[in-house]
Amino acid sequence: MLALLHTSPVHVPVFDALRDADAPGLPLRHLVRPELLAGARESGPDGVAEEVAAALGEAARAGARAVLCTCSTLGPVAEAAGPAAGLPVLRVDRPMAAAAVAAGPRIAVLAALESTLAPTAELIAEEARRAGRPVRVHQVLVPGAWERFEAGDRAGYLAAVTDAARRERDSGRADVLVLAQASMAPAAERLPADGRPGREVPVLSSPRSGLRAAARLTGE
Repeated sequence: MLALLHTSPVHVPVFDALRDADAPGLPLRHLVRPELLAGARESGPDGVAEEVAAALGEAARAGARAVLCTCSTLGPVAEAAGPAAGLPVLRVDRPMAAAAVAAGPRIAVLAALESTLAPTAELIAEEARRAGRPVRVHQVLVPGAWERFEAGDRAGYLAAVTDAARRERDSGRADVLVLAQASMAPAAERLPADGRPGREVPVLSSPRSGLRAAARLTGE
């Protein structure tokens, strides 16, 4: 069984659908803890480290063989707490970060939440060191997007993300775009090709690659 640590309930049907498509039969246990993100925004991710560790302990007691943390802000804390819980823990954006490093040295990171930017940039730098590749990371905070997400305006949220991604892609400053939060993933599908041969800029999101990697960790 794979446990998923979420900070929003919107992720539950998304990952259920991905499981059905890519890992049918894999049991999932969803732990939804929105208060962890609220605490991390107020006091930093380390400020909720004990609560994250407690959630991982709950997953272990429930029989999980691995945990996927779908919150990019909490990802570093969750991975660090894995050994004490006796579980492999994967942050959902790690496979995406590795793919971004492989795609090119100029990487634009888009986020709707400011607390996500630094952890994502640090993760990309870590994966770049692992791969022995130089990278330059450009951070983009999508204005007004998170307020729309919190208000339940999913259409407005995705429209803001899509518009920001299009502007960043068309600027020519990046070889690859990274959508830092799992909730941003549908924007990648809404972004049409730029139509310029040889100028394609991949737009990467984390849910599918993260779930596939975490499913392998369960051994099921």
